[in-house]
Amino acid sequence: MALYEHVFLARQDVSAQQVDALVEQYKGVIEAHGGKVGRVENWGLKSLTYRIKKNRKAHYALMDIDAPAAAIHEMERQMRINEDVLRYMTIAVEAHEEGPSAMMQKRDRDDRPRRDGDDRGPRRDFGDRGPRRDFGDRPPRGDRPAREDRA
Repeated sequence: MALYEHVFLARQDVSAQQVDALVEQYKGVIEAHGGKVGRVENWGLKSLTYRIKKNRKAHYALMDIDAPAAAIHEMERQMRINEDVLRYMTIAVEAHEEGPSAMMQKRDRDDRPRRDGDDRGPRRDFGDRGPRRDFGDRPPRGDRPAREDRA
């Protein structure tokens, strides 16, 4: 049997209990075909980047699945029929991750590395860069005369 991670998006107007019922329904499909579902995470109601079937938000749910391909096909077939499921994606993985997924990890803004590579340590040294000039001291551009000569 292969290992899969499966994420699906449910409509914004279904309740959290209905999302849990959908997870249980698809869990039953997987188990009926000889597979098993490991970790199940409900990521909650999140905003979508763009509208999907007139919905601006969706309930996200993740399932770690260990099942044959036939079970995955049957689950996806039932998801295509269900009007409450907006989108789904199943990915084959080598091994399931231990612990919470990246979406469930609580990270503080100050703990994240900055994009420019600065780790908020002491100010970086800019080497042998000369003293800073004022705005009016900049050299003329191209063939244009200096500011004093223009008048």
